[in-house]
Amino acid sequence: MRLVIARCSVDYAGKLSAHLPSATRLLLVKADGSVSIHADDRAYKPLNWMSPPCTLKVGDDGVWTVVNKAGEQLIITIEEVLHDSSHELGIDPGLIKDGVEAHLQELLADRMEVLGAGWTLIRREYMTAIGPVDILCRDAEGVTVAVELKRRGDIDGVEQLTRYLELLNRDPHLAPVKGVFAAQEIKPQARVLATDRGIGCVVLDYDAMRGIEDDKLRLF
Repeated sequence: MRLVIARCSVDYAGKLSAHLPSATRLLLVKADGSVSIHADDRAYKPLNWMSPPCTLKVGDDGVWTVVNKAGEQLIITIEEVLHDSSHELGIDPGLIKDGVEAHLQELLADRMEVLGAGWTLIRREYMTAIGPVDILCRDAEGVTVAVELKRRGDIDGVEQLTRYLELLNRDPHLAPVKGVFAAQEIKPQARVLATDRGIGCVVLDYDAMRGIEDDKLRLF
């Protein structure tokens, strides 16, 4: 990965056009060829970027030109370089689920009835080209269902499941594949997005799945 902190302006030319006036920004050039421009806010989201496959050409005049396969261009005009370094990160081992999330997956695989009567497990950690689906199963009607599990379900989890569904539905042996977003807590925005995309939502009671009695006072 190459990290460059520079004063620069940025122009995007494609289906739309966009301009970032001169300012000090962080430029990331990753091993996959992607280039992204970041400010000192907005968390992880870049101001602008070019996803791979794309090519980067650096001119003698300090202008970076990034072109993707569609011919769209990201033109970065460097005015002053404050930092420029490259680092070899190696192969990332991927996200390791915490104990509760991993246990949720194990419990749900053994208790498919939590999702509905007649549901059956196909496989846990069903591998795809972009990562493993937590649970692949079939509902009572025999339709394939991909289940994404989280402790706290937010929009990123719905986006992740959406990518899995797009890929799985290309497989004629599995399609059509439905999605279920399951978590101990699902944020309202995530539920709205999931519903809009035809993805079901299930709130999981971790203690109940472990067979732990609710110690709250009841009137019945």
